[in-house]
Amino acid sequence: MNQATRRSSRFPFIAIAEIAYRESGGRLSCQVKTLSLHGCYVETPDTLPIGREVSIKIFAESECFAATARVVYELPNSAMGLAFEEVSMKSQTLLCRWLPKASGGPDRL
Repeated sequence: MNQATRRSSRFPFIAIAEIAYRESGGRLSCQVKTLSLHGCYVETPDTLPIGREVSIKIFAESECFAATARVVYELPNSAMGLAFEEVSMKSQTLLCRWLPKASGGPDRL
């Protein structure tokens, strides 16, 4: 998916994440590489199929962002693109603090 078809810009953002997939209760540890208002790109050797609904927790700056998401693309045994679906107000506020820093704005990390 190219930048012209995305709903929002993605920015480099390195963080540890945990993905739980609802059907079987399994969990994956992964690393977030890019982040946007509507989703993220994660690297993990254990990818999930497109369309799978998951819960994601992203840990950065001693805080935790949590949301439900859906796998929108996968690079088998390498990475996945996730689209956020349900985000609490608290996590949305946290995301809105992280993104200007990730974009290189005045609040840069």
